[in-house]
Amino acid sequence: MDPRENPFTPNAGARPPLLVGRDDELSAFDLLLARLARGRTQQSMIVTGLRGVGKTVLLGEFRATAEEHGWIAVEAEITRQTDFAQRMALLARRALLQVAPRARWRERARRAAGVLRSFTLTVSAEGAWTAGLDLDPIEGEADSGLLADDLSDVFVTLGEAAREHETGVVFLLDEMQFLDAEELEALIAALHKTVQRALPITLAGAGLPLIPRLAGEAKSYAERLFTFPVIGRLSEAEASKALVEPVEQAGAAFEPEAVAEIVAYAEGYPYFIQEYGGAAWDASPARYIGRKAVEEVRGLVDAKLDAGFFRVRAERAAPHELRYLRAMAGLGPGPHKASAVAAVLGVPSARLAPTRSRLIEKGLLYTPGYGLAGFTVPQFDRYLLRNYAVS
Repeated sequence: MDPRENPFTPNAGARPPLLVGRDDELSAFDLLLARLARGRTQQSMIVTGLRGVGKTVLLGEFRATAEEHGWIAVEAEITRQTDFAQRMALLARRALLQVAPRARWRERARRAAGVLRSFTLTVSAEGAWTAGLDLDPIEGEADSGLLADDLSDVFVTLGEAAREHETGVVFLLDEMQFLDAEELEALIAALHKTVQRALPITLAGAGLPLIPRLAGEAKSYAERLFTFPVIGRLSEAEASKALVEPVEQAGAAFEPEAVAEIVAYAEGYPYFIQEYGGAAWDASPARYIGRKAVEEVRGLVDAKLDAGFFRVRAERAAPHELRYLRAMAGLGPGPHKASAVAAVLGVPSARLAPTRSRLIEKGLLYTPGYGLAGFTVPQFDRYLLRNYAVS
């Protein structure tokens, strides 16, 4: 069929043609904004899950919801190279200027601008993000050099400005597992201050399943400040719906056996549904996608996932780390005990602990329980078995 009409969207963070299985998270976010707008407190959200389950897509839906409520949404993706303090200065500046243009600033907004100027000068001597904020810095605010204290000052004054202008601010942060302990502690402390003052400012974040543990280690009260909804596989019915309805809306149809084949392959992971559905559409000569077409493109789907989705993750691993991952893959999808992987490699478990820790830091493994590790990428074991020999 015509690839220009293909309804599937196998791209990182791209909204699928039909978003299913995420109603609870969307309702919770809507409630979060509604309560804050009424001057009541509500826990911020950090959505967790494996790669390819739609965390970034969900953040995009949160942004749209915030804008529908008349809130300001500012977003960023965290990386290992991110200067967190500078990034937050940029986001806060963007939020303040969207709360109100300078010509309409009231007392609280002007104060927020002065505090933000202090903060930008503290985190960078150049003060490169103060364009449009050419006010004198406010001494004694956001200038201590202690990130937790200074970011708290920024959040509080920004929240007060938002309330003064009858709006709110939501920070949307993706890949939060890459925040270090100091950065995560500062973010939690700053949000805590806004909660104590019932200000209309909140966070909706996303990250890998290790985020709740990292947050708890950063601040003991993190579990009371956040909810950590876990999104994962779609049910068989949801996966079928995500596959069938977009095709029907595009004027085509699936043979039931073809649907069953794709759903079984994808195992409920939304990204795999988009990849396989898109490939099946392009390969079908008629507007009826049969099982034969689906089976014929399976190798193509494997190859595309291997070359993109899986390979970019595998290339983060050093050779000795890849050996660890390949040994783990031989045990199945997991999670697995560290001792089991060590037994496969014939090496004492303690000797492999640094390798395992490094793979967790790189976001390739996570720890769902004591002594256990699992792949953060669904079906990564299949990829490793297809592409790497035992060494």
